[in-house]
Amino acid sequence: MDRYLWHGNVFKALRRIEYLEADLEGEVITGESSEKLRVTLQEFQTYIENNQQWIPNYGELWRAGERISTAFVESAVDQVLSKRFVKKQQMSWSRRGAHLLLQVRTRVLNEELRDKFGEWYPEFNGESEDLARAA
Repeated sequence: MDRYLWHGNVFKALRRIEYLEADLEGEVITGESSEKLRVTLQEFQTYIENNQQWIPNYGELWRAGERISTAFVESAVDQVLSKRFVKKQQMSWSRRGAHLLLQVRTRVLNEELRDKFGEWYPEFNGESEDLARAA
């Protein structure tokens, strides 16, 4: 399955998950952990379906000499989350709040926030640089 996702083939990855789920239903895969596997597969399937438009073809990027590391993104996420989830902080975020923050921060880094504000608020002219920096 990972080779399908590496090459950006979401359709084949989702099909593979369906085959595994069918094996679980047909009791080809049994045991104590089969229910945990079923739940994990369903969560993974939902994740892929919800994010399929952002799953790149890493094989193609690799052949083109592009950088494919996500270490810088993971580091930024770790820094933001660890700071806010520390119990000694006066204020901390819920999981939902952290998820929403990461969505906003991703839009800022991808330079998509101004366009999104334009969709939400047509009167927004996008001239305020402070708005994007604040997010």
